[in-house]
Amino acid sequence: MLARRIGVIGVGKIGEALISGLLKSGVASPASLYACDIVKQRCNHVAEAYGVTCLTSGELARKSDVVIVSVQPRDVKGVLEEIRDFLTPGKLLVSTAAGVTIGYLFKCLGREDIQIVRIMPNIAVLVRESITAIAPAGNVTKENLELAREIFSSVGRVVVVDEKHMDAITGLSGSGPAYICLIIEAMVEAGVKVGLPRELSLQLAAQTVLGSARMVLETGEHPAKLREMVTTPGGVTINGIIELEEGKIRATIIRAVARATERARELLMK
Repeated sequence: MLARRIGVIGVGKIGEALISGLLKSGVASPASLYACDIVKQRCNHVAEAYGVTCLTSGELARKSDVVIVSVQPRDVKGVLEEIRDFLTPGKLLVSTAAGVTIGYLFKCLGREDIQIVRIMPNIAVLVRESITAIAPAGNVTKENLELAREIFSSVGRVVVVDEKHMDAITGLSGSGPAYICLIIEAMVEAGVKVGLPRELSLQLAAQTVLGSARMVLETGEHPAKLREMVTTPGGVTINGIIELEEGKIRATIIRAVARATERARELLMK
């Protein structure tokens, strides 16, 4: 368990999931977690559900060693103006806001002595299977970078990246669960079309996606090699693959990620 106090400002889906993951993994205890949200009902919910203490943003920033700002990009500036006088150089400030650069965070604080980490998780934090990209500012110590790793490892895998990659990461893994859910949805409808009960089709499709992803991660093999293991000459699978290729699924997914990346860049707050 971390001997650090962690405050989460903004307890929507991502913020609440982080609190849940920290508690379930044993990384934090309810006594070491604080929460804050502009919507009073959200504060009441997390206090009751997880036993954490809800505070004002300023009090949370004063008491916490790590302050996680998990609000909409448009609300970041206001939150930082509320808490900047309560932050000291030893504290770690973490932002989950898409398109909000480290430079913009420093600008909002009006100072550059605060250690800042910009992150991009995805909605799979809800089931502790997120992939979280961490981009540290140049002033972040090894100790605080490792602290960020430990915090976000509680809700999935972690990669440390250069900030220049964050928009592409937003378009790929940040938005990625939506793409995969759309694919699962299509597979379910296909199962129904060929005669499967809907609930069975859903279970088959979802577990197939989960198992395929786990094979890629745990074997370390290229996805093409794993695909070839299933695609026997003259067999069933090759006929499905030909339909997918004729439908240009590969090019469509590439364009989807590229377009989402472009949109992330359009939102850029420098």
